[in-house]
Amino acid sequence: MDAPLKLLLIAGSARRGALSVRLRDAARQAAERAGASSAVLDLRALALPVYDGDLEAAQGVPAGATTLRDAIVAHDALLIATPEYNGFPTPLVINAFDWLSRLPDGLAVTANKPVALVASSPGALGGLRSMNFLRQYLQMAFQTLVLPAQQAVGKAHEAFGPDGNLADARAAATLDGVVKALLREAALRRHAG
Repeated sequence: MDAPLKLLLIAGSARRGALSVRLRDAARQAAERAGASSAVLDLRALALPVYDGDLEAAQGVPAGATTLRDAIVAHDALLIATPEYNGFPTPLVINAFDWLSRLPDGLAVTANKPVALVASSPGALGGLRSMNFLRQYLQMAFQTLVLPAQQAVGKAHEAFGPDGNLADARAAATLDGVVKALLREAALRRHAG
């Protein structure tokens, strides 16, 4: 019998009470219900400075980029829950991946890695614009396999029940569907390798 698929979950915001953290945690519950093992990576804990070529030349790539790389390598798939800052993904996410790209094998570890995107926002669009920019960034620069299945949770400040799951049954079913699609893709890639 195969070992459970391993899913790495990242939230695009690290602030206390972040809606993307709540959505990430709801996705984690969905992954565990589907039989996957899961881990959370806190991008703030990587302590990555804003990318600067002069800093890299003087000090090298920070250890946090290696931590991110190793976490991606250790998991079959990646789910990113992104908020929306002025229509874009957060600098926290972009900066972490920019540093990852500076490692000699940083781009190799992301190539063909299955990725699912979910987004949250207090606004009506639920972070849809941010998610679309993040999709383009990850596919073009990092050659990840970003799944078509995605979810944007609008009015996210009202969307979660006391158990941490999405309160609306349709929204919860959509999130389950995104996670299951990601795990199916990860299983296909595991067996193809």
